[in-house]
Amino acid sequence: MYLPEAFQKKMKAILGEEYDDFLAGFEKPRHYGLRVNTAKITVEEFKELVPFHLTQIPWVENGFYYEEEDAPTRHPYYYAGLYYLQEPSAMTTASRLPVGPGERVLDLCAAPGGKATELGAKLFGEGLLVANDISASRVKALLKNIEVMGIPNSFLLNEVPAKIAEQFPAYFDKILVDAPCSGEGMFRKNPEAARVWSEEKPPECAKMQREIVKQAISMLKPGGMMIYSTCTFSPEENEQIIAWVLREFPEVQLIPMKGYEGFSEGRPDLADGNPELKKCVRIWPHHMDGEGHFVALMQKSRTPEMDDVSPEKSSAYISEADEEPSDHDDVKKKKKKHGKCIMPGDKKECCYICGATENIHRHHVFFGTANKNWSERYGLTVHLCVNCHELSPTSVHKCRETSYLLKQIGQRAFEREHGTRKEFIKIFGKNYLEDE
Repeated sequence: MYLPEAFQKKMKAILGEEYDDFLAGFEKPRHYGLRVNTAKITVEEFKELVPFHLTQIPWVENGFYYEEEDAPTRHPYYYAGLYYLQEPSAMTTASRLPVGPGERVLDLCAAPGGKATELGAKLFGEGLLVANDISASRVKALLKNIEVMGIPNSFLLNEVPAKIAEQFPAYFDKILVDAPCSGEGMFRKNPEAARVWSEEKPPECAKMQREIVKQAISMLKPGGMMIYSTCTFSPEENEQIIAWVLREFPEVQLIPMKGYEGFSEGRPDLADGNPELKKCVRIWPHHMDGEGHFVALMQKSRTPEMDDVSPEKSSAYISEADEEPSDHDDVKKKKKKHGKCIMPGDKKECCYICGATENIHRHHVFFGTANKNWSERYGLTVHLCVNCHELSPTSVHKCRETSYLLKQIGQRAFEREHGTRKEFIKIFGKNYLEDE
């Protein structure tokens, strides 16, 4: 297959004697993988149920290779959300982030949803999954996959990371950043990516990746964990990004992740020589049955200064002043109270909920609700003031009263388009009415 000359020269310098084996790997067929959705079925039940030719992916407990002839996209179980089709190496990232029920989890670059749906499955309906992507078109695919896979405690965003960071300071227990990259690791899977690659692409991506990671760190609570991944071989986007993090954010440390014999250590010599970079993982296609990948697991330490910016001070919660700390020094929290919602009609430059005219921001939000038609058709762009933004999107799965506010927004948008309340009831049922 075609590989740019500059790319070949770079890889030969990185790999040395391994370069010929690496190059030969591009002539081998790609591997196909699926991941069992443990939110709906156990791995054991799945193996007994499906008619596919499955082989266990050895480093992912719920991952399997399948044969191209199996055509899993044509099977009813695919549309029932029992499994997700995902490149085997790409399964590594979510499998190495330890997520448990009740945690607040963010996938910052989530579309089309392969990693987000695995994080959501690990929550088992408890806690909160926030899945964001900057591309409006890709968020639609993300929404579809979140709903098909049955992740009820999910909240989808279409926003730049800096805007999200304003609302969620030190809020999340776990964050996944599968950063946009130059895609060198996917050249075998997607030859078109090789044809459009240029030497300028890795440094351009690295600049964007540093900004994304900076915002992600600000949203990670003390003691929280963040995993960073790319599907590229470029040191500028891999070891050099992590080396920059360790220099600029001393509260962040690399931590080892569950290993596998085919994993390769990170390369300190490709960055600033920091030996900690060996804790990163590189996946080479000539060492393992998968495409190229890079993964780094980090943790934010708890210091006295950082304790001043705790999750309790984030926008979705306020502390109960007269409550005593628990055994784990966590302050008990309760939802913010608010009065009856007032809709100001079609005014363009005021808050859609309360009518305020100051501190107005434009937000586009999709909602992961039980009703696919409603959430997919009526993801909305609305004006919200700072206070009402804190009351609605950030709390959609936490507060019954707040969820009604969001339904009101959807109903109003529907009625403006179709003109009648009767039509709304006909399609969505009375349980979506604003006066419920």
